[in-house]
Amino acid sequence: MANTGMDADVVIAGAGPTGLMLACELRLGGADVVVVERLAERTGESRAGGIHSRTLEVLDQRGVLDRFLAEGELQPVGHFSGLYLDFDESESRHPYPLMILQSAIERLLEEWASELGVRFRWSSPVGGVHQDESGVTVELDTGDAAPAALRARYLVGCDGGRSTVRRLAGIDFPGTEPTMTALIGDVELPDLPEEYVWVRRRPAGDYSAIAFEPGWYRVITSEYDRVPGRDEPVTFEQLRQSLIRVAGTDFGMREPRWVSRFTDAARQAARYRAGRVLLAGDAAHIHFPAGGQGLNMGVQDAVNLGWKLAAVVRGEAPESLLDSYHAERHPVGERVLQNTRAQSALVRPGAQTDALREVFGSLMVFDDVNRHLRHMLNALDIRYPVDGDHPLEGRRVPDADLDTSEGAAYVSELLHSARPVLLDLGGSADVAAAVKGWADRVDLVEARSADELWTVPAVGEIPAPAALLVRPDGHVAWAASADEALDPAALRTALATWFGPPLRG
Repeated sequence: MANTGMDADVVIAGAGPTGLMLACELRLGGADVVVVERLAERTGESRAGGIHSRTLEVLDQRGVLDRFLAEGELQPVGHFSGLYLDFDESESRHPYPLMILQSAIERLLEEWASELGVRFRWSSPVGGVHQDESGVTVELDTGDAAPAALRARYLVGCDGGRSTVRRLAGIDFPGTEPTMTALIGDVELPDLPEEYVWVRRRPAGDYSAIAFEPGWYRVITSEYDRVPGRDEPVTFEQLRQSLIRVAGTDFGMREPRWVSRFTDAARQAARYRAGRVLLAGDAAHIHFPAGGQGLNMGVQDAVNLGWKLAAVVRGEAPESLLDSYHAERHPVGERVLQNTRAQSALVRPGAQTDALREVFGSLMVFDDVNRHLRHMLNALDIRYPVDGDHPLEGRRVPDADLDTSEGAAYVSELLHSARPVLLDLGGSADVAAAVKGWADRVDLVEARSADELWTVPAVGEIPAPAALLVRPDGHVAWAASADEALDPAALRTALATWFGPPLRG
């Protein structure tokens, strides 16, 4: 552990997918981590049901994707508000979404976190947060007479849409109020005449019935302009009656495993960092779960934040690096809130929305429209702010085929250790010379691209670069074209910006 007198380098509040992924990223970066969770144990509730391309890519970059592929099922199609999208296999090594329940995702991430040495404290809701110049004290309401407390250098709230950490840190959560209510449950439907019902719109609302396991269905009903109290209990009978109102029958619904409610409320934290307290996942943003983007965005928040926070904890990067987390991820969250608001509007009942869906659907047959929406939902087109003008800079690195001294490899395989990689594809002595001051932090890999052209979503095909600096999260910090003179000064600037000052001597 980096600091004497500290219980951990980082305390993470919340053991959902975001908190677990962040814990793994921090441990890969050498930070000591404690995850505190208000629940006594896993509930087993299925909740979210899929992983998108970009999340599959980051799991592959850490060498753990096979664990998830073994328990899920790849789906060849996606959707925007129930209107189907096609996928392009040239855009990613993992172009198709993986259908896998959140309960399985959490179990697999927790197993990985335990392997990496993450510590867990269950039945430990956060009750107080006090930060100072050297760290943050996290009070835990464990039920004992005297509350327990943990001292850490940083606290990250991954504790959901009603985040206690966000409230205690005094971070505003502005947004739009709900206009509809959806009920969701895992049940048996013995009288359902079809194997699969997807966003069946009716005058009273819409419903879906999706088979995740043999004999069991994920039933979702949506009714508009019916918004119950935030804390009103949710029951199986409410779901059954809602399905009757919308579909005209309950299809013999029985044996509920889990029932819950969500709305189209959309809110985003005004800032993702307040001193030594940061937010990620639903604690930073909530929205209508159209397209299953919430879990994926939370995991990607964690991958963006984890390597930066670990570098600061190690003392290799300045604390100002943490400001780039908000700068990069807040606009991503903002865009997801906007596209989910649009999807919610597109599914409302009524003749006006019928006409809008017909027009919108006719536009989606055009490749450019389909591609734009596909990239937006899968997060393949994200480009973080950069100073350079190479088309790869700021974007996630394509998982290109490489020829190295040790044989064939993919770019993703170079990122398993969550360290930055300087990939020299042109055999330039300037590249090796420039990185010497960062040899303790950056892995220099000499290789050749197996392909002359690389496919970059939202850009198209580009010539393989001569060299590129890849951050641990898979985004390109600097790149050099093969047909232009390499600028060592620009490379050193990128190295210092993202990975701290060079070693002396």
